[in-house]
Amino acid sequence: MRYYIDTADIEEIRQANKRGWVDGVTTNPTLVAQTGKKHHDLIKEICAEVEGPVSAEVISIESEKMLSEGRELAKIASNVVVKIPMIEEGLIAVKRLTAEGIKTNVTLVFSPIQALMAAKAGATMVSPFVGRIDDTGSNGMELVSQIIQVYQNYDFNTDVLVASIRHPMHVLESALMGADIVTMPYKVMKGLTTHPLTDKGLAQFLKDAQKVPQ
Repeated sequence: MRYYIDTADIEEIRQANKRGWVDGVTTNPTLVAQTGKKHHDLIKEICAEVEGPVSAEVISIESEKMLSEGRELAKIASNVVVKIPMIEEGLIAVKRLTAEGIKTNVTLVFSPIQALMAAKAGATMVSPFVGRIDDTGSNGMELVSQIIQVYQNYDFNTDVLVASIRHPMHVLESALMGADIVTMPYKVMKGLTTHPLTDKGLAQFLKDAQKVPQ
């Protein structure tokens, strides 16, 4: 399973990349706005930091404008993936961008039928938002399971990119289900490496090591 970091913070990307955790990056307008940098400049900077795909989101909701934005984003670097919202106009843009050889990530997916429609339009990847579904009292991971089953039933090549990851259990469940990708904040990535028994065991080893004759 591939790990993407969900951030627009260059230093977080560098730190995660240094540890071998970054197979790609996802961004969105909210994350970009927090940096105070221009969108295109920031995406170019991120693409220079990682070899894997970098999702850069359009901000229009009309297909022709999405196409124009998507083409401009794709020119920034060869590893840019154009992020498109799961709306009808978005799927028009996805179909045309795909025909032009531009990779797409359909975002804000909240049902297996939406994921099916995105795959039929030719999306490179689809992003179900599990944490936001959990927030409503439903089970976001059930959506992931359903999407994977639908894609397997009909041999779609669209990758399932599990988004809105809130904690390590989301990552574990995604891996057990066979999701292609999970994208998560740097804080969650760091949490994947820790366990209280590891800390306890290491503390004991270090204590015992002091007793070994030098």
